[in-house]
Amino acid sequence: MKKVIIYILTFMCVIFILPSICTKRQDLSVSYAETEEAENTVQEEEETPKYEYSKYATIKLYHTKTSEVEELSLDEYLYGVVSSEMPANFEKEALKAQAVVARTYTLYQIINSNGKHGEAGICDDSACCQAWISKEDRIAKWDANEAEANWEKIVNAVDSTQGQIITYNGEPIDAFFHSNSGGVTETAANVWGGTNYPYLQSVETSGEDEYSQYNSEVEISKEKLIEKLKQKHSDISINFDEQDCIKIIDYTESGRVKTMKFGNIEIAGTEVRSLLGLKSTNFSFEITENSIKFFVIGYGHGVGMSQTGADSMAKARKKF
Repeated sequence: MKKVIIYILTFMCVIFILPSICTKRQDLSVSYAETEEAENTVQEEEETPKYEYSKYATIKLYHTKTSEVEELSLDEYLYGVVSSEMPANFEKEALKAQAVVARTYTLYQIINSNGKHGEAGICDDSACCQAWISKEDRIAKWDANEAEANWEKIVNAVDSTQGQIITYNGEPIDAFFHSNSGGVTETAANVWGGTNYPYLQSVETSGEDEYSQYNSEVEISKEKLIEKLKQKHSDISINFDEQDCIKIIDYTESGRVKTMKFGNIEIAGTEVRSLLGLKSTNFSFEITENSIKFFVIGYGHGVGMSQTGADSMAKARKKF
């Protein structure tokens, strides 16, 4: 009888004391969201875990086009996010990583929304929160021969990572992602200013040059260039006969354009990207007789997880 009691006490120590010690580490980690049944969180990798969210079992989604609020389960919502934000033909481990990032971002937005969307915690506008699409609309956009398999792949990516989020100091991080970093990611402060999150720093990626999102070019006539810049800077004046009439002044630590001169004004690289429709702030340029040609590397703001970088790592047999 004494042996049984000892075994029980030892088991309770392992279950309750050890996890509490581990979670006191103040660093970046993948954690489980709050649950009804904590014992269900330990699963074999290939199994679909039976996971019950206690606090965020359902979310309220604001549809920007209809101004309607829809209530649905968190992971059902994530099916629409992952299928909208990442190509279904990406590797399953990349899709799992996307699911974890999207789940983390969702919880962060709900916790910190401060009534931004009224009674809803998040919206379906990618420019504001993250993109979302219904199952019916998503399947209709895919090739009929691949639609069901694609949807099953998305569902598996979400379900097989149920409950898992990224935390820093025990809280969900402000998780960001983008299409292609061009070989190196960007710090959050260089894009949006303000807080320079310790978990959103510049790191190198590899294998992204094999994707179509890596390179792009934009050619703009000199007249059109001035027209676009005048949208924000009505007093702009560029004398194209002058040397260095257009010039990159400085770069961020990741090699992206930080500040650029156009004639009599200086503009942040992020604003240049927005006004001229460039895919990233990692670019060079040349002035021709009648136009300016921009040579762009990467796609997106460059902060957080690179989706093509994740897919490249997955192809190299890295786990999510």
